Formats: sequence, structure tokens, C-alpha cells
Amino acid sequence: MSAKEDLSVVETHTRPSREEAEDAIRTLIRWAGDDPEREGLLDTPSRVAHSYEEFFRGYAEDPVDLLQRTFEETEGYDEMVLLKDIRFESHCEHHMVPIIGKTHIAYLPRRRVVGISKLARLVELYAKRLQIQEKMTSQIANAIDQILQPDGVAVVIEASHQCMTTRGVHKPGVVMVTNRMVGAFRDNPTTRGEFLAMIGNPSRDEGMLV
Repeated sequence: MSAKEDLSVVETHTRPSREEAEDAIRTLIRWAGDDPEREGLLDTPSRVAHSYEEFFRGYAEDPVDLLQRTFEETEGYDEMVLLKDIRFESHCEHHMVPIIGKTHIAYLPRRRVVGISKLARLVELYAKRLQIQEKMTSQIANAIDQILQPDGVAVVIEASHQCMTTRGVHKPGVVMVTNRMVGAFRDNPTTRGEFLAMIGNPSRDEGMLV
């Protein structure tokens, strides 16, 4: 997988109106077997549309704008910067059901650092889109690598997928682990091992994707 990808805001087709979105939700209610005109469901289309605005607000955000403000006054600090256990909620692009998990991010600054809240917001930016975990892992790592240009980036995501726990094979308790290592974290086993030890060394022998 190439480390390079287009970091621009996702291009969208002509966006339906709010009214069209609510009509589509009424159709789904009827398809499910209920009456969208009954009292308990009258406001559901509006509520669902509003929820979708929150669930998928990441499409309106740009990672370049988010990470472009950095700080160079670091007194020569060049050790690992690590932010772990960043909780997120996303939605599977195949079934549109929740993915809930946590992200661990580390980078080795070369000349500049970014505010740590921006790393958490970067996770939110990509989580608030229709996703697969593998792609989200790479998107986060690639954005940090291309925008901050550090000596290395490491991203590990551990998440539970409700498309697997609440439907299909119905296997609760299963956690998927993915990672993306760039630069020193890929090339230097010691650096990679230090990072994994600091985050608790998730199951790197099972389910890890490099």
C-alpha cells in the first residue's frame, strides 16, 4: 500500500436536500413494516437526518487545515510523541452500523510538533465517515506523515464491529486490530517495539495488518 494518498476533502455528488433525506427515511420505515405517519414515528425522519449530520460530519473537514498549525519551538525534542486510547465511534461502509474502538498514535518529530488535541480531532475526522478499519488506519497515518513530515508514524486501531456482533455471525467480544507503520516505526524494530510496549502490546500475532 502506498503511503501517498489524496488528502483533499472528499468530493461529493450533488447532495440531496434535507426533505429528500427525510423522505428516504420514511421509505425505509415503510419497508421495515411500520407506518411513518403513526405518532411515535412522525418526527423520526427529522431525528435520523440530524443524527446522520453528526455521524458523518467528517466529510466536511480537511486534514490539511487541521494539522497545518504546528510548533517549532521544541528545544530539540526528537523522541516519540504518543497519544493512546483515543476512543472513537464510526460506521461500517458495508452495513452502516457502528464501529467502536480506540486509536493509538505516535510520531517522531523532525522539526515541528502539533497540538495533541489535533491528533484526537484527526481520528474524529476520519471516524465520522463511512469506513472500513483498514482504510481509516492508513488515512490517519498517511495524513500525519504527509503533513507533519516526521521521521516516523505509527497508528494502531482496536475496534469492535457491530456488523459482526449484532448481525451475521453474531460473535460478540471480537476485537479487530490493525496497524500502519511508516518510516522509523517500520524500519527500526527497536522503535516499533518501544511503541507497542507503551500502548500495551495489542495482539500483534493475531489480526495485525502491516
